[in-house]
Amino acid sequence: MPTEIIWGPPTWALLIGYLLGSIPFGIILTRAAGAGDLRSIGSGNIGATNVLRTGRKGLAAATLILDMLKGVAAVLLVRHWLPGEEVLAAAAAFVGHCYPIWLKFRGGKGVATLMGVVTALYWPLGVVYAVVWLGLLATIRISAVAGMTAAVSAPLAAAVMGRFDLVLLLIALALIVVWKHGSNIERLLAGTEPRIGKKRD
Repeated sequence: MPTEIIWGPPTWALLIGYLLGSIPFGIILTRAAGAGDLRSIGSGNIGATNVLRTGRKGLAAATLILDMLKGVAAVLLVRHWLPGEEVLAAAAAFVGHCYPIWLKFRGGKGVATLMGVVTALYWPLGVVYAVVWLGLLATIRISAVAGMTAAVSAPLAAAVMGRFDLVLLLIALALIVVWKHGSNIERLLAGTEPRIGKKRD
């Protein structure tokens, strides 16, 4: 295939999105703060919920924000440089977070990064996502339920708002979020899923 086809805008959008999404901010921040290797703490996940188990609320908040912002950055940068390819960048950023090559494809569960890409693609969807996610976190205090529900709300809200161009993408990403929460679902069914602020076994 001609080089210009192989390295066309879609390829660059995917590459930019994946590289940004695969930055493991949870690991970087906890190591920089002397909190150890995040993968050996709690669930071993690289997201903000597991960072919170280190007892460093500031680090957890920073991880949450940065994981979200890398999704925003991927979409906005590609929208600026390669207009029309931002949906590919959004998908790649999310996949990069969940399956980063640097960590042998063992990444996070994608909830914060999905919020970032959803917000950058169409900000009203980001508002719905945030209300569902943060609302459930504040009330039931079970991170897995809040995250999965927020992810599922995104394609539903997109359909209601008439953004049918985003529905299939958001369904696919929501399914990945649910898949990544498999162990949480098992604990929920067993009644052993910990609430935020409580130690897990």
